[in-house]
Amino acid sequence: MPHVTVKLYPTGSEEIKTRLAEEITRVIMTVVNKPEAAISVAIEEVEESVWMDEVYVKEIKPNMDKLYKKPGY
Repeated sequence: MPHVTVKLYPTGSEEIKTRLAEEITRVIMTVVNKPEAAISVAIEEVEESVWMDEVYVKEIKPNMDKLYKKPGY
């Protein structure tokens, strides 16, 4: 605990995904006071052409009341 899933457009870079996971882990360790071993981070790349249907319509829009940071689109 906790587990974080990040969905984003394809980056084409394992280095970017690794750095993002490391930074998310660091923030969770600091803010939630959990050890590194307790944290997992998944990164799912979603093509821009299907983002609205696959992510926004299915996951974001129906869960707006649970979002602490809402998208601006």
